[in-house]
Amino acid sequence: MAKIPFPTKKVTQATGKQMLARLEEMYPNAQTALAFSNPYQLLVAVALSAQCTDARVNMTTPALFARYPDAKALAKAKLDDVESMIKSCGFYHAKARNIVAAAQAMVERHGGEVPSDRVALEALPGVGRKTASVVLAVAFEKAAFAVDTHVFRVAHRLGLTLGKTPLDVERDVTALLPREKWRHAHHWLILHGRQICKAPMPLCGICPLADICPTGLLVLKKKRTGR
Repeated sequence: MAKIPFPTKKVTQATGKQMLARLEEMYPNAQTALAFSNPYQLLVAVALSAQCTDARVNMTTPALFARYPDAKALAKAKLDDVESMIKSCGFYHAKARNIVAAAQAMVERHGGEVPSDRVALEALPGVGRKTASVVLAVAFEKAAFAVDTHVFRVAHRLGLTLGKTPLDVERDVTALLPREKWRHAHHWLILHGRQICKAPMPLCGICPLADICPTGLLVLKKKRTGR
């Protein structure tokens, strides 16, 4: 079957809320797969996870955190040493440069602690909106909704958004949820994207949302009719 295009029309608000309610039922204990013990470790792990699997990051960070247990230690690290430890995560030159620079900024501006507000987080080297949202939601349990590739894909396939940018997607999805559920919804969509709504082809035949999802309805119709 050819690649299924994203829907060109959003579902109704009622249908969108129904979809998210079903996702909440499907993934009631959804949480990040990244291993961490504190905000510093989470920030570094999220930075390393860009275009890398969480499993690979979790194989890399124990040794990294043993050597650099906090931002003050990482701020003093030699780039070559950090690069050699995170090489398997890919893009290791840029990632090493960013996490060391971020650690230095935390020491200079925040006493070596990870700031708990968005403006200060996004002012750290290499920290964009997605990384800041993950740290705010997971480490500090604040109302934030991070949009990664899974969230972007799943939200579009479900017809929750027609947004061209991650910020557009964030605004469309969070408009359907109370603020206290924003930080959980990110994980619902990620798990759904990993387990069922996969790239490049979703497993609509086993999806509990297929009866109200525009992509699911299209895929199942094509399977029935052969066109």
